[in-house]
Parts: sequence; C-alpha cells; structure tokens
Amino acid sequence: MAPKVIGVIPARLDSQRFYGKVLFNYRGKPLLQYLFAEISKSKAIDHLYIATDSNDVKRAAEGFGAEVIMTPRHMRSGTDRVAVVMNSVAGDVFVNVQGDTFGLKHSLLDKTAEQFVKDPTLEYGTLARKIESDIELKNPDAVKVVLKDNGDAGWFSRSPLPYLRHGQKGRWCRQFNYYYHVGVYFFRRAALKQFTMWPSSPNEKAESLEQLRILENGKNIRVFLTNMKTFSVDSPKDVPKLRKVIH
Repeated sequence: MAPKVIGVIPARLDSQRFYGKVLFNYRGKPLLQYLFAEISKSKAIDHLYIATDSNDVKRAAEGFGAEVIMTPRHMRSGTDRVAVVMNSVAGDVFVNVQGDTFGLKHSLLDKTAEQFVKDPTLEYGTLARKIESDIELKNPDAVKVVLKDNGDAGWFSRSPLPYLRHGQKGRWCRQFNYYYHVGVYFFRRAALKQFTMWPSSPNEKAESLEQLRILENGKNIRVFLTNMKTFSVDSPKDVPKLRKVIH
C-alpha cells in the first residue's frame, strides 16, 4: 500500500509583522482561502487540514469548506502545530505548507511528494529556488539556504550566505548561485515526532527558523529545487505582490 500523505496548513492569527494576515480580505476572500484552494487540487496529498489556535480562523476556514484541527495557543513553530495534527490522524508523510506562501502550485507539491514517498531513506525535505536579485538576497524576510553537494541543506539564514568576500555591489547574484527557501516541509511520521521532542535550539531562536532545529540535531534535510516563483506575505507592504499570482 502506498504511503498516505497528509497536507497541513498551519494558520495563526497573531503574526507579529502582519496581524491577522491569513484572514486578510483580498478581493472578497481571506488569503488563507486562496492557498487552501490551490493545495486542495493536489493529487499526491490524500487529505488536507488547517491547523490553528484561533476560533476566528476556524470559523472562516470551515466557511470555505476546510477541515480544521485546533492546536494549543502557545506553540514553538508551525511544524509543532503539524505534529498536533499527526497525533489526531493516520498518515505516513506530512506536508507542512506555511500559510503565507503564495505562487505555490499543486503540481509542484505533487512532483515533490512523489519523489519523497519513493525514497524511504528521506526523513525531512523542503523546497528552494534560485534567488534572482541582490534586493531579495539581502531581504531578511527571504530565508536563504546553502546547499551541500548531495542536495541536502547545509544551513539556513536570513542573512546572505555565503558572504561573497569579493562580491561587487549589486551583482552578488550574478557571481554566485544563492537559493531562496520556499516555506514547504516534508516529514516522515517518525521524523516529525522526533522533531517535537527536541528542544528549540539556540540558532533556531536567534534566526526564528524552525528548520535549524533539525540540522542542529544532526539530521539531513533534502532540498528539492524548483523554478516556480513563490513569495511570502510577511507584512502589509507585500500585499501588492499578490496581483502576480491571484487574478
């Protein structure tokens, strides 16, 4: 029997930089609805849930047909919320799609989930694309990932990594291949359970990047590269970007 794949969108209301962004009304619908509708088209994901600690998010999500699982209010990360779902449902592979990731297409999730399922040695996986401009490279909201030769993640940071010692101003991306981390994670069930048992690491807290907890505990994260242009809505100033992906 093929592994059962569960999709989860963690959606909290109290984002520090953009309070209530998952319910922000864009062209008559909450932002969360657009993401849910796209991920729902996936053929590889057997069941999709929204994980939230907010009754407002729960009501809105159920209003557009989503199945919701409530999580405790104070949790360390979105992945910890996914683990709550894991404890409530049967599944072999869990896909965490961050609730502020836009431009993501279900076809990319299908392709990547199939690769992850076929290789039982993979415990953790994520997505990345090439960074095209120095503006994006130096934006702390755009998380960078350094790749190892075998395709695994070497490190994640909000700072440009590696530092280009002799880089020409405004031309770093033309002199070196930098990669932007796309907010999607793939976990095998046992690996996700293990994640929740580790304490938050110092670097995770410093960068506010949950994936560093995995690397600091000696595990590998396979990075699947894509050309698909995605972005995160991190603050109100990012809302105009939605015109590129929501028509």
